[in-house]
Amino acid sequence: MKIGIVGASGYSGRELLRVLSGHPEFSVEVIAAHSNAGEEIISVHPQLVFFQGRKFDLIDIPTLSKCDLLFFALPHGESAKLINQLPESIKVVDLGADFRLNSAQSWQKYYSGEHAGTWVYGLPELPGQRVKIKASTRIANPGCYATAIALGTAPLAGIADLSDVVVVAASGTTGAGRSAKINLIGSEVMNSLTSYKFGGVHQHTPEIEEAVSSATGESVGISFTPILAPMPRGILATITSKLQIEMDTAKLHAQFTQHYANEEFVQVLPMGQMPKTSAVLGSNFVQLQVAVDEHSNRAVISIAVDNLAKGAATAAIQNANLICGLAENTGLLGTGIGA
Repeated sequence: MKIGIVGASGYSGRELLRVLSGHPEFSVEVIAAHSNAGEEIISVHPQLVFFQGRKFDLIDIPTLSKCDLLFFALPHGESAKLINQLPESIKVVDLGADFRLNSAQSWQKYYSGEHAGTWVYGLPELPGQRVKIKASTRIANPGCYATAIALGTAPLAGIADLSDVVVVAASGTTGAGRSAKINLIGSEVMNSLTSYKFGGVHQHTPEIEEAVSSATGESVGISFTPILAPMPRGILATITSKLQIEMDTAKLHAQFTQHYANEEFVQVLPMGQMPKTSAVLGSNFVQLQVAVDEHSNRAVISIAVDNLAKGAATAAIQNANLICGLAENTGLLGTGIGA
């Protein structure tokens, strides 16, 4: 299949190129960027040596229209403008936020501007989503924080109060994109942790609430505090919620183990072993651990994902595999590389 990537000069675009270079069914024909068009790919992504001699293409609708499948890795508000000009026959996975939200009101509050519409939400591990993805041709890839938090929260349905979920999650600096920002330069970030979008204003909050509510049928309320961590990539989230039934750590662990028993990419670790961001680096895998805080009667979940992989690029390829009728794990079996 002829594949195109729009926004290939960014971090998620780089990950798409890295993983797709080994995909047995997808042939990357168009590698498009905006400001970097005409530049050598390895001048921006020097690690992608297998693209030596190739340059970034212009973002051109006639050229994109020749592809069977397109990945869009653009800032929010940019994908819809281009996608609306493409033939309906082209399969699309959008890594941006443009089509994730059901609520136009939430879009205007957290993103601003006109709401482009709603596509099928591309998190196959949520109950009921895989069937919807397989039947679709246009997929809204989840946000990175949303992936971790939704997967850590959904199994709590029926045993904890999902209307009052508290999340603190740390992410590496690549989560903010490639654009130069003073607060993200090495001298500012190294040896420092800081919260940002403090007070429940992070744009992934309504996305998480909608996704988990749709999957569980329950009313969901998230209080989310993100933290900028002094590392390039990775997310570690801690999720807590008040238990509604009698539960200890062993029972909660069994509940999560059963919930994800058939999910290849979600690893519920043995009791006593904690998730590490380094363990999932570069992979489509998720690690999680659970406990019951008996003092406060709260379920506590720790979950690690790579924000550029399962939180973006490899998840997009997983979705592409599904909508193209391929084995879901095609090209995605690489494990984390560790510290």
